Amino acid sequence: MAQKKVYDKEFKIQAVKLGREIGFSKAAKELGVNIDTLYGWNKRAKDARLDLGSGNQMPDAVLSLTQEVPQLRQQTREQTKEIARLKEENEFLAEASAFFAASRRKSAKT
Repeated sequence: MAQKKVYDKEFKIQAVKLGREIGFSKAAKELGVNIDTLYGWNKRAKDARLDLGSGNQMPDAVLSLTQEVPQLRQQTREQTKEIARLKEENEFLAEASAFFAASRRKSAKT
């Protein structure tokens, strides 16, 4: 049976604020929270059972994810280029190796 996750009040508050800012589906995905759970927290906030307080801050985890995603995309692009270059070099080396092996066989026969 799956273990029930427990979130502190501050996390819930920031998650609801984020959901209201960027959309609950996207916020739930970024935070790794079930969307129904996030909707429940939002309903509690609307019913005044969860005090959101003032301010409009996002959770630190989401801020770091928001900053990290473009960096990871750039890194992926660079690694894809590097992989293509290495594959070309590997092909060249395989062909060169086959060429030299064939030339050694020819010289050994004569």
